[in-house]
Amino acid sequence: MGVPDQPAARFLRVSDAEREHVVGLLQRATGSGLLDLDEFTSRVDTALAARTRGELNAVLLDLPGLTHAERPAQVPAPARPPVHRPTPVVTEIDTGGEVRSMLGSVTRRGVWDVPAHLVVRSTLGSAELDFTEARIPHDVVDVELEVVAGSVELRLPAGARVEHGDLQATLSSVENHVRGRADAPDGPLFRIRGSVRAGSVEIRPPRKSRWWRR
Repeated sequence: MGVPDQPAARFLRVSDAEREHVVGLLQRATGSGLLDLDEFTSRVDTALAARTRGELNAVLLDLPGLTHAERPAQVPAPARPPVHRPTPVVTEIDTGGEVRSMLGSVTRRGVWDVPAHLVVRSTLGSAELDFTEARIPHDVVDVELEVVAGSVELRLPAGARVEHGDLQATLSSVENHVRGRADAPDGPLFRIRGSVRAGSVEIRPPRKSRWWRR
């Protein structure tokens, strides 16, 4: 009996490292103006859901100079490839309860009014929200994240509690540095939900006070 043919390369399964590699290529394409943000988000979703090389390569076929080898070789996971950001940078803060960071960065710190429901959208951008001096008249603050290849840092006030069990993360990192139980009757409860795709979320406590400074 002869040796059965090897499966075509396009039917080979792909790993998370390969998916992340392709997301990095899509970031490069967006930075050079080949894709707009809606196309980028759609193709990232397709890449993260891809099971075979054929499905993964479909998001790159019309992008000149960007390919993913169709052979059974391991692709090392890159260390968060740098985002090449075109100009103009789109950055917007909506004080009505939505924060947007598209191809740029948003920082909110100092004294500001926190709504009961806050939506944070970050695509190829970063958002840093510092709640330590903010006015929070609510017992519960719902934070809804929609992050695609972006980063969000949430710095919570002293005594705050946090729940993030409903936050869906795909090829992403979620780090919670806040100690304390969500059911402890202390400060406000931050309920963090939504989705993070190929991005990162950090939840941090207040910065340590430098008491020796005046």
